[in-house]
Amino acid sequence: MITRIAVILAVMVAAYALAKARKLSVELSMFASALAGGVAGALAATPPLGQLGRHLVEGSFTYLDVILVFFTATLFMTIVNESGGVDYVVRATLRAFGGKRLAALLVLMVIILIPGALTGAGSVSLLVVGAPVAAALSHLGVPQKRVAAILFIVAGLSAAAPPVNIWAMILCAGTAIPYVGFELVLGLPCLLLGTVAVLTLGRKKGGPSGPPPAAIPEPPAGMTLWRVLVPFAVFFGLVAAGRLWPFATPIIGLSLEFAVAALAAVLFSPKRLPLLSLSRDTVRRLLPLLATMVVVGMLQQVMTATGVRGLLSYAVISTPLLLLFVLLPVIIPFSEGILTYGGAAIIGIPLIWFLDSIGYHATVVIAGLSLLWPLGDGLPPTALIGRLSNMVSGYRDSYWAFLKSTWIPWLVVTAAGVLMIIFSSKLAFLVRWSM
Repeated sequence: MITRIAVILAVMVAAYALAKARKLSVELSMFASALAGGVAGALAATPPLGQLGRHLVEGSFTYLDVILVFFTATLFMTIVNESGGVDYVVRATLRAFGGKRLAALLVLMVIILIPGALTGAGSVSLLVVGAPVAAALSHLGVPQKRVAAILFIVAGLSAAAPPVNIWAMILCAGTAIPYVGFELVLGLPCLLLGTVAVLTLGRKKGGPSGPPPAAIPEPPAGMTLWRVLVPFAVFFGLVAAGRLWPFATPIIGLSLEFAVAALAAVLFSPKRLPLLSLSRDTVRRLLPLLATMVVVGMLQQVMTATGVRGLLSYAVISTPLLLLFVLLPVIIPFSEGILTYGGAAIIGIPLIWFLDSIGYHATVVIAGLSLLWPLGDGLPPTALIGRLSNMVSGYRDSYWAFLKSTWIPWLVVTAAGVLMIIFSSKLAFLVRWSM
C-alpha cells in the first residue's frame, strides 16, 4: 500500500514539474498535479475512477468562505484607495512627521500592514498602498533597493497579521481548529518584526533624497481624516460587537462585515465611485489568488482520497523533532515559493496534527508558521510579493541583490517564527487574552 501511494505522489510531483517546465502558471501546475494524482489513484482504485470528478468538484468548494473574504476585503480597500484615502493618509504622514524620520517610518509601516491584514494578501497591500509609500520612503532618504526590501518584508507580515490570515484559515479548516484567538499571538509579532524591518532597512544613507512629496497624487477635494476613518470604524465596530455582546449580536461573518464597511466607504467618499466597475476590476485583479484557493482545495481533496496526505503525515511524524525544527526555516518558505498557499494544505496540516498531539499549542504553532510562509513569496518560481515590491518601488537592478538586502529582517522573522513554535505552550496566554 505504501509503495502504491508513493507512486501516486511521484506522479503528482512529476506532473507539477512538467507543467512548470512548460511555463504554465502555479495554479495550472497544481491543477495538473491534482488531476494526474487523481487519475493515478483511480487506476489503483484509490479512489474509484467514477468518483474522481466528484472529488475535484467538492475540493473546489473547500475554501469558498476564504474566497468570499478575499473578494469583499479587497473591494473594501480598493474603494478606500479610489476615494483618495490612501494618498491623503500618506501625504498627511509626511506633513505631520516629515521632520521626525523615525515616527514617519513607523506610520508608513502601519499603512502597509493594514490592507494585507484586512485582506490576507500582501500583494493587495502593494497594489493599494505600495506606490505612494515607496515614494514617501524615497523622500525620507531610503535607497531604492531598501525601499523594495521594506515593502517585501512588511507586505509579507501584513498577510500574516490578523484579522485575516489565509495560511491560518487553511490550517484551521484542515485540522478542525476554530479560527479564533489569533489577534495578539499574530498582531504583536507582526508589529514588532515590522518595526525591526523599517529600523534596519530604513536607516538613512548619503545621496539624494528621492522624489519629492509631489510624486504622491493629491487627494480629491473634500477628503478629510474622518472620511478615511469612518469605514474602518464601521468594520472594527462590527467585529468588536460580536466579541463584546456575543449572545445579542447576530453572527454575520467577515465577508458581510467587509461588505458593510465597503458600503460605508462608498457613502463617505468625496467623489462618486463606479462600484460595478471597481467590483469587476477587483475580481480581475484577484483571479490568480482565487484560482489558487480553488486548486488548493482540489489538491487537498485528491491527496486525501488517494492516501498521499496520510503518507506525508506519516513522513512528518516519523521525522526526529530536532531535525524537524532545523528544517522548518527551509521547508516552509520553499513550499510557499513553489506551491503558494498549497504548501499550507500539504505540509502544514500534518505538521499541526503532529505537534498538537505531542503537547505543542496548535494556535501558537499556526501563528509561528504563518510568519515563515510569507518569506517564501520572495523565492522563485512564484516570488509574487518580491516581484511586486520591485515593480512598485521602481527597483530594476539584480533581483538577488534585492533579496540579499533583506537578510537581517529575514533572519529575525525566521528566528521569531521558529521560537514561537518551540515555546508555543509558554505563549498560550496570548491566545487566552484574545478570546
